[in-house]
Amino acid sequence: MINLNKAILLGISFLITNAGLGDSVRADEQKPLQIIIGTGVGSSDDLWGHLIGRFIGTYLPNKPNVIVSNLPGAGSMMLANQMYNTQPKDGSVIGVINRGLPFEKLLGGQGVLFDAQQFTYIGSPDIDTQVCEVRTDAPVQTISDLRDKELILGSTGTGADSLTYPLILTNLIGLKIKIVQGYPGSREILLAIERNEVQGGCNSYTTVTNHGFYRDGHSHILFQGSLDPDPSIAAASMIDVAQTDAQREVLALFLKRQQIGRPYILPPHVPQDKIILLRAAFAAALHDPVLIQEADKIGLHVHYIAPDHIEHIIADAYKTSPDIVHLTQKAMGR
Repeated sequence: MINLNKAILLGISFLITNAGLGDSVRADEQKPLQIIIGTGVGSSDDLWGHLIGRFIGTYLPNKPNVIVSNLPGAGSMMLANQMYNTQPKDGSVIGVINRGLPFEKLLGGQGVLFDAQQFTYIGSPDIDTQVCEVRTDAPVQTISDLRDKELILGSTGTGADSLTYPLILTNLIGLKIKIVQGYPGSREILLAIERNEVQGGCNSYTTVTNHGFYRDGHSHILFQGSLDPDPSIAAASMIDVAQTDAQREVLALFLKRQQIGRPYILPPHVPQDKIILLRAAFAAALHDPVLIQEADKIGLHVHYIAPDHIEHIIADAYKTSPDIVHLTQKAMGR
């Protein structure tokens, strides 16, 4: 991993020296790099964003100051719209958005003011399975219970995993889930579960397992959502409840979001030299042994996803047959 970092840094030095990047870099010498997180404080995205923010500047020319902030709202839709339309296109701002948002235009989401295929993807620090947890005193304790018992789950808003995962099971399979929307972020959903305002919620596995309420045995994982179920998670998969080939195809399209991890994005039209530098610095930071060690201490686990992989998954989704797209939209209540 150290050798990889050295190779990346040597590549950056070569680019600056030989590819005409030096003047561009010097022009922005005093400009800080911003990382804006589309979820609230305490979420896994928030933990990752602050951790990466401490390391990424080390791997950029002139070692800029890195400012990390949060802009929660509508499942990070607010941030995605800003990144596309109003944030500067000079490589000085990186956004961290919900994994479902790149598919919202395809799936008929409301409030989408961006073209996900026009974003520049920097990469993802991990690939974290989405799970739904439930209080141990709730009437529903297994996914099969949802066929005849109602479960009340907390959610943020459109495009957010906390809404879309339970919603698609309700509309596609007919499971009995009531969704309470309007929580600002995962932290507030977790607090609502503790206060018994709701009986559970759908969040990333890391977010759930870092929650003291879960660790103390007051909740457990009801099901996991992944095309490739994590064998370390002792819970049924969403795929298991599908009863027809069409339902399986719908879930396969829907679950593509899980394969892109936690997308770090730039606005469209950022200069190519800045893209090269930021992608290389992001990859180098995630292969830094100290970052990996610190991530482990706070319950995060590095699984770097390259930007070309993210772009491929998104492009592949937009090639899905119109019939399956329509069924997926209908299942998502659109």
